[in-house]
Amino acid sequence: MMQNMSAAYRRRVVDDELDELLSGLPAVSLDGARGVGKTTTAMQRAGTLFELDDPETLEVVTADPGRLSRAVEPIVIDEWQRYPPSWDVVRRAVDRDFRPGRFILTGSASPTDQPVHTGAGRIVSIRMRPLALSERRGNPALRSPTVSLSELMAGGRPDIGGRTAAGLEDYTAEITGGGLPGLAGLSGRGRRAALRGYVNRIIESDFAEAGRPIRRPAALRRWMTAYAAASSTAASYETIRDAATAGHGHKPNRKATDRYIDALERLWILDPVPAWIPTRNRLAKLARGPKHCLADPALAVTLLGIGAEALLQAKATGPPVPRDGTLLGALFESLVALDLRVYAQACEAEVHHMRKRGNQREVDFAVERRDGRIVAVEVKLSRTVDDRDVRHLNWLRREIGDGLLDAAVVTTGGFAYRRTDGIAVVPAALLGP
Repeated sequence: MMQNMSAAYRRRVVDDELDELLSGLPAVSLDGARGVGKTTTAMQRAGTLFELDDPETLEVVTADPGRLSRAVEPIVIDEWQRYPPSWDVVRRAVDRDFRPGRFILTGSASPTDQPVHTGAGRIVSIRMRPLALSERRGNPALRSPTVSLSELMAGGRPDIGGRTAAGLEDYTAEITGGGLPGLAGLSGRGRRAALRGYVNRIIESDFAEAGRPIRRPAALRRWMTAYAAASSTAASYETIRDAATAGHGHKPNRKATDRYIDALERLWILDPVPAWIPTRNRLAKLARGPKHCLADPALAVTLLGIGAEALLQAKATGPPVPRDGTLLGALFESLVALDLRVYAQACEAEVHHMRKRGNQREVDFAVERRDGRIVAVEVKLSRTVDDRDVRHLNWLRREIGDGLLDAAVVTTGGFAYRRTDGIAVVPAALLGP
């Protein structure tokens, strides 16, 4: 039986989604990068916990897999990918008994060495990401969002208001510190060391556990660093390859490097923002490549070896990847992307980016509702917004009409308000679910 930890637990945005699904479904899988809080969240509901990354527990379960379905419910199977047959044990148990709220599986990687049945209709997956700004507790200026993404997604142009004391230095601290819950009590050198250890573990052990042993760890680190440098860009594969192999005469072929990309995606470390491909309006010639993001912008900072002071001074660092603006601006956009994805998931929406071929028009994010209508979001590393900053949002409004539910610019400013053209201006600290 589990010790009750609910007294110390702070609810996450994903908790409401998890509770709603478990009230009607027998099994849910929480998927996401290591350290985002999956186990702690699942444990709040646990009758029994099986930690499959514990060798003794894994040995017992391997000897008697049926134990996974005979315990006190709800049954949490933590790091289920360490024993892929556990997925099928749950699937068969659900086939026999479809009562809701029976199983929660957590996974930090998608296994590759054994086939796993889909579990369609039996096990529903939920993506869990690092803490959004409104979920972080270290800075009081980030705790009271006043603008709800779900209200923007409902249409009707809700009133916008609120004030925050958060400024550029606060956001830079969140970018460099990250949103992994286990690091919340650390600061300064301790936090930086923990983040370096996190990256080192990905390279030294997590790849092998995901079925992708690495013969050249230094090459993998260069690829991860190239993706970090490409944060919030739609850089091509060739651009990232050249950045990862700068100074090397031999350029690896696509087949040789796909294993890196595949494993990083299986570990949920790469979290690319897909392109928005509308189906019900006149827009044409939209680019289809993703915008690159890591699971947490703090991982990009760690890989690039840069700190808050250097970011604020706009010092150049890392392999050369073309971008518009500063690295801090790109990482601030990645931070907003993380927030938008956490909040959008809560209202059954998806986050995309929009770019016309040739970069003629670009909107940082299109948050799409199930009916295809969107809230368009631009991100601005500035306290103020002028007409030039909203020109693409106004263009998009003219192009898709009522397909645009609302439009907003997310800033580092102090006030949330609506401009006279109807576009919302929202400090990142005031955006919430």
